Amino acid sequence: MKQTILSAACLAAICACAWGQTAVTDPLSKTGKGFYSIVINNVVKSAEEMPEASYSYQPTPDVRTFGQLIGHVADAQYSFCGAVSGDKTKHPSLEKTATSKADLVQGLKDSVAYCQAVYGAMTDAKGGSEMVKFLGMNMPKLSVLDINTAHADEHYGNIVTYLRMKGLVPPSSQK
Repeated sequence: MKQTILSAACLAAICACAWGQTAVTDPLSKTGKGFYSIVINNVVKSAEEMPEASYSYQPTPDVRTFGQLIGHVADAQYSFCGAVSGDKTKHPSLEKTATSKADLVQGLKDSVAYCQAVYGAMTDAKGGSEMVKFLGMNMPKLSVLDINTAHADEHYGNIVTYLRMKGLVPPSSQK
């Protein structure tokens, strides 16, 4: 909790320094990209930190293995960011096909690069006024990107539990 508050405070300070007291261009999309970066960096660092042998770890039979969880986050990013960009390309199904740490970490990093391009091209005008069909609803592009961040953060919570069960300290708690 202390680290999360610190991360949010750091982001606010970074934004304040970068934007100063002048008018801010695209504050919604820039802030959204900043929060996404904090969350997804924690997910990537976690994927890198977990030992290869623990990628098949599954706390109970009715939950994903650690590797499936990483694959799920990567797959979902393609869905969210693809909807925003209009990309209809079929992307890898990492949750179902990849099992090695190397493949899953690389797949996650590839999905992050894909989404970073979408977040980077976003403006408040486009994100607030351009609608996309997602989950059967018409939504503003920025809302879909916010859902992507929330989804990654939700699963980072699962990832934290897996790391702790393996005696590891999650990135957001490291000093």
